[in-house]
Amino acid sequence: MSPTRALDLLNILLSDVRYGLGAYLGVYLLTEHHWDAGEIGLALSIGGLAGLLAQTPIGLLVDAIRAKRALLAGAVLVVMTSCLVIPLAPQFWPVVLAGVVGGLAGTSIAPTLAAISLGMVGPAAFARRACRNEALFHAGNGGVNLLILAMAPLFGTPVLFWVMAGTGLASAAAALAIPARSIDHAVARGLLPGEAGVAPRQGWQVLARSRPLLAFALTGALFHMANGSMLALVAQKLALQNIGWGVALTAICAIAAQSVMVPTAALAGARAETWGRRPLLLAAFLALALRGLLYTASDHPAWLIGVQLLDGVGAGLIGALFPVVIADLTRGTGHFAAAQGAVGTVHGLGGVVSGALSGLVVVRYGYDAAFLALAATAGLGAALFWLTMPETRPLPFEKDLAHDHPAA
Repeated sequence: MSPTRALDLLNILLSDVRYGLGAYLGVYLLTEHHWDAGEIGLALSIGGLAGLLAQTPIGLLVDAIRAKRALLAGAVLVVMTSCLVIPLAPQFWPVVLAGVVGGLAGTSIAPTLAAISLGMVGPAAFARRACRNEALFHAGNGGVNLLILAMAPLFGTPVLFWVMAGTGLASAAAALAIPARSIDHAVARGLLPGEAGVAPRQGWQVLARSRPLLAFALTGALFHMANGSMLALVAQKLALQNIGWGVALTAICAIAAQSVMVPTAALAGARAETWGRRPLLLAAFLALALRGLLYTASDHPAWLIGVQLLDGVGAGLIGALFPVVIADLTRGTGHFAAAQGAVGTVHGLGGVVSGALSGLVVVRYGYDAAFLALAATAGLGAALFWLTMPETRPLPFEKDLAHDHPAA
């Protein structure tokens, strides 16, 4: 198997492990153990916060070490194990502890995968490769959710944990199957081709002085504040209104989004160099705001699932272009993964706040009020993004430098 095919397989298999059980965990705790939305939001937020605090140190580690394949495989196994222990002790503090451990390990997956990809293809080809990664990830996620949808009516919620075990072990094996010699570790950390012996420039604190990077971090936090809990709230609403069908309907929601994310990520890869990053990212904000508004129009399952298609536009574009924008803004610094960690921490804070606050809004005012609040947050993010975020697509002479990588 060629190195790029091994990377393709890894992206497909990681789809069920990268974010743990996701929305399924909330449905599991709600329907099987009778937690309320506030408890679920708080428990998941604590684990998410632990992962956030570790993102920048982990990014520095990813930049510094050469054993990136082993780091990725180990992180996958830890995330898998933290999910599998939850049915053994589904009480508040054991679930929080499992979330903390899983959050710490899961934090390393995305920057390590992006660094491996950058080191394999080089900066000139990275935008297309990153978007291909995202498209394959969503294709795999859709496949996993189809499998859960087919098996859940027969075997119930335990199928969530069986599938997690299988994909976790396969993902670890796929990470180790990538040939170590196929990764240029200097390029993987954001240095230009031919700079293998060059030390990182100016210290990683240079990232804090980049205004575009700060704008991307802050506006992205608003996106994730609006998006972070939206699917979970829809899944909970469907589960409460359709007793016994919570897992199946959550799977359908996820499949609906993934079916749009695959072509959306592919479109981003095909057009990011010609259209630029900025208009595509603005479209992500607008799709998210519209999604939040439309959720309040009807409680019918078909409507809620149909609106979920817009998640494929918003999350698909953000997920595909996040590492691309970071690579644009850190090219030549040697701090690619550290910047992913720092910006990802700010983005993730938005997601943590989303989970905690939306749960409280639901308990006090209901689901529609929560959806309207999330839509307003996305609208604010869109306005600030348009006003503060410049285009990051490299200039022609910068592209010429990036093409010096052999894989380009």
